[in-house]
Amino acid sequence: MKEVVRFVIRQDQVSGLWRGLQPSILRCVPGVGIYFSSLHLLQSKTLGETKPAAYQSLILAATARTFTATILIPFTVVKTRIESGNYKYPGVAGALRSIYSLEGRAGLVSGLSATLIRDAPFSAIYLMCYNEGKAMVGGRVSGPAGGSINFMCGIAAGVCASILTQPADVIKTKMQLNKGRLSMRLAAVGIYRVYGMSGFFRGLAPRVIRRTLIAAMAWTIYEEIMSCLGLNT
Repeated sequence: MKEVVRFVIRQDQVSGLWRGLQPSILRCVPGVGIYFSSLHLLQSKTLGETKPAAYQSLILAATARTFTATILIPFTVVKTRIESGNYKYPGVAGALRSIYSLEGRAGLVSGLSATLIRDAPFSAIYLMCYNEGKAMVGGRVSGPAGGSINFMCGIAAGVCASILTQPADVIKTKMQLNKGRLSMRLAAVGIYRVYGMSGFFRGLAPRVIRRTLIAAMAWTIYEEIMSCLGLNT
């Protein structure tokens, strides 16, 4: 990771570390809103105020994430390509137009299958571990310590979920960087031939840091907002 940071700075200066920020914001900000609202709706309609069991957390989170990831897949494709540095697009809108004109609708949903295989299990594993972690410390803790405990439970859940879903993330990236509608199977075979099994865990460290912190912060803030509103989480 240090070598990559130095390389990016040499090539594009420090600003290069923020390449792909705009599509990332356009994907993550509405993504968080859609995911939490979908999850809350599903949980309230199916369970009411009952706390979900481990298997119920898996199903609820996977369903909400599948819905969210499917809606936002075009921004995921743009983000991946801009971050790679191999594509020069005139902004996000220009990127969407360029991809559609050259690759059709298939280009805008490139890597959707791998994205769902990555995101749905990540959210499922995360929510299950997060809820079980909170249960181990006696459920939600009120007061100043509550946010810290929720955040630490989120960190632990994020690390576990990131490691288990890393191979799908590598395959997804490979598919989205390829204009030739690369299938998931061919992407996996290509990664294995070049890098072996270790290739499926390339980029693990930065992804663990990024995904873990994003998820932990989002869930901590979500819990605090829902508590202030007097709503069940």
